[in-house]
Amino acid sequence: MDGDWLAQRFETDRTRLQSVAYRLLGSASEADDAVQETWLRLSRSDTSGVENLSGWLTTVVSRISLDMLRSRRSRSEEPLEPDDEVLPDMADPEREAMLAESVGLAMMAVLQRLAPAERVAFVLHDVFGVSFEEIGAIVDRSPVAARQLASRGRRRVQGTSEDGHAADNARHRVIVEAFFRASRSGDFQALLAVLDPEVALRADETALQMGIRTGFLTSELHGAEDVAKQFSGSAQAAQLAMIDGKPGAVWATRGVPRVIFGFTIRDGRVVEIELAADPERLEMSEIEILG
Repeated sequence: MDGDWLAQRFETDRTRLQSVAYRLLGSASEADDAVQETWLRLSRSDTSGVENLSGWLTTVVSRISLDMLRSRRSRSEEPLEPDDEVLPDMADPEREAMLAESVGLAMMAVLQRLAPAERVAFVLHDVFGVSFEEIGAIVDRSPVAARQLASRGRRRVQGTSEDGHAADNARHRVIVEAFFRASRSGDFQALLAVLDPEVALRADETALQMGIRTGFLTSELHGAEDVAKQFSGSAQAAQLAMIDGKPGAVWATRGVPRVIFGFTIRDGRVVEIELAADPERLEMSEIEILG
């Protein structure tokens, strides 16, 4: 392949690769090293037969990050504090975007407690939606074993009690992110996976009046299948946000929130979604739109 084309193609994936590596390693400088090594391997490899180059790059940067995690553990090093060496002088917009998009310092602190393979399986599947077949190839396990690793990592994350509120918010944000990722991509099965079988979807009167824009035309729905059908392929313009200190989303125009998506999460699944557009409710809510 032409070297210039390959370099340009790599640059289109760089920010996403940095995000993957950062979430796995918890250090922006180590993430940069992993991404640079990924570029070196790409430049030395014959990828003419690769159909999905983005997937190939994700696999490579994940394997490199896994090796770095295992090397760190074998040297019995203390886990790095997330971004302890880079936060004060972040000047690169790409790196700032990477950190803003990350699951946050609270989740990073929890992830440090996972074994390397658990961490890779959990993050790649629950955050980036990578299949267990692909994860199994990365961690040298079967798809079934990769699923078990992710499940074990998820249980350990949910079982962490230190700073319970921050930990709850961190793992709830992962679930909200997974919900909108599945919604936007139209992945019906992935939506069902994050919804409680008895989930309820409710909207206030103002949200109903905006139904043409929100796509929601009834005041209440019940059941995972009906709610998943409502959201599958939609919510393209929703932005992740903290609503009164809890992970959720907003639909905004010119930066002004118009509709709140509130989530109630229990036992790792969404049990209620509330659409609120009443101006008084919006004015009283503390809303922080995330990256």
